[in-house]
Amino acid sequence: MSTEEVEAAIEAGIEDCEATVTTPRAPDPDHEDAHFAAVVVSPAFEGKSLVQQHELVYDAVGDAMTREVHALEIKTYTPEEYEEHAE
Repeated sequence: MSTEEVEAAIEAGIEDCEATVTTPRAPDPDHEDAHFAAVVVSPAFEGKSLVQQHELVYDAVGDAMTREVHALEIKTYTPEEYEEHAE
């Protein structure tokens, strides 16, 4: 799976979402491009615990989490949190 495909899956699965997905380390020859990092911003995270927010992301990636994605580092923010984080 490419970073663009992971981004598209997350954005399709979470309402009003913006995802940025990168590969945080050099590809492993046995699991090439299977390690991803995602920064996900959505008002859907408002009032949810961090675990609930991450569950939304995992649900959006779906079956790829068990087949094509070996690891996914996740940072989630509401739009307001992201604005504060960026400063």
